[in-house]
Amino acid sequence: MNAPLSVTALNTQIKSLLETTFLDVYVEGEVSNLTYHNSGHIYFSIKDENSTISCVMFKGNTKYLKFQLEVGLKILIRGNITAYTPRGSYQLLCTRIDPSGQGALALAFEQLRNKLQALGYFNPENKKSLPKYPKKIAIVTSPTGAAIEDMKKVATNRWPLVEFILVPSLVQGVEAKFDIATSIKYADSLNCDIMIVGRGGGSIEDLWAFNEEIVAMAIYEAKTPVISAVGHEVDFLISDFIADVRAATPSNAIEIALPDINEHRIYMDNLEYEFNNKFKNILYSKEQNIIYLKRMYEQNSLETRFNLIASEIKMLNLSFDNSFKNIISSYQNSLNLLKNSYDLSNPKNKEKKGFVQLSKDEKIIDLDEVKVNDIVSLQTPNYIAFAKIENIKKQ
Repeated sequence: MNAPLSVTALNTQIKSLLETTFLDVYVEGEVSNLTYHNSGHIYFSIKDENSTISCVMFKGNTKYLKFQLEVGLKILIRGNITAYTPRGSYQLLCTRIDPSGQGALALAFEQLRNKLQALGYFNPENKKSLPKYPKKIAIVTSPTGAAIEDMKKVATNRWPLVEFILVPSLVQGVEAKFDIATSIKYADSLNCDIMIVGRGGGSIEDLWAFNEEIVAMAIYEAKTPVISAVGHEVDFLISDFIADVRAATPSNAIEIALPDINEHRIYMDNLEYEFNNKFKNILYSKEQNIIYLKRMYEQNSLETRFNLIASEIKMLNLSFDNSFKNIISSYQNSLNLLKNSYDLSNPKNKEKKGFVQLSKDEKIIDLDEVKVNDIVSLQTPNYIAFAKIENIKKQ
């Protein structure tokens, strides 16, 4: 009869058998009993309707895990079976984990975006406004990429007065996220007006560093306004959502950050034209005002007043002369009338043969006014005769 095995020996044989038999397994299941350990290892189980198996992903492999494991998430695991001899238990040692039914990167993107959005990091009130005329701009990007050359070319044509500070950074690869975050923090200490963070186009894997939480937090915590300029217009990264402004491309970031010098030249020309017109209008207005004041002065000057008074005196003299002449003429006319009346009444002018002036009580009367016994006078220019009426006979 064979000698019995010790527990350790049996577990050791089982461990050897499992690890040599299940070198590369590919399994699908739902995550449960999830624990992210302080050591960086991830412990969890996967299950289906009938069974459960313990799993572990050690720290060395977790850095390749793009998304966050969540309880209830269905995943695909590639790895191998290993046994833990002291407890006689076995588990699935994971080397790669992908979400079931969708890409790991897409899931990681949605997870981080939802997390940051729930924290309010995308809220418009948290966005800083860009200065209109920046003097100094920090650019966090690769010093050898095409993006920096494109940005320099656009800046030269658009607003050559600005100063650029290049903060070199890795923009691709596993270590890029740490380098970008460090470069953002350094650029934030340079007291620049704007910070541009980005790179040229590439695949989602090439751009992935800008989807990392460490980069997102560095952008959010920066005091300098940040423009995210990653990839092309169709590419949307976490950095685009959390930055103060999103640019479609690195060149577009320069167009957003800098004013257009040609537009300002046109503006200055228009401003000069408006200034000249306003200046001419002001001069014309002042000239008209001076002419008016001069006219008012002339109208109210002593000389004008003296001339006016002299004119009034002249008019008064003329009026007096005319009035005096009118009075003299009136008196002359009256005298002429009296003279004519006198001439008409003068007996000498009335003397005719057989005619005398009949008077009674020194009043000239007609013959039909006399009565019998009246004493009347009969007068010619040379004689006066007194008579008594004896008889009156009417013809």
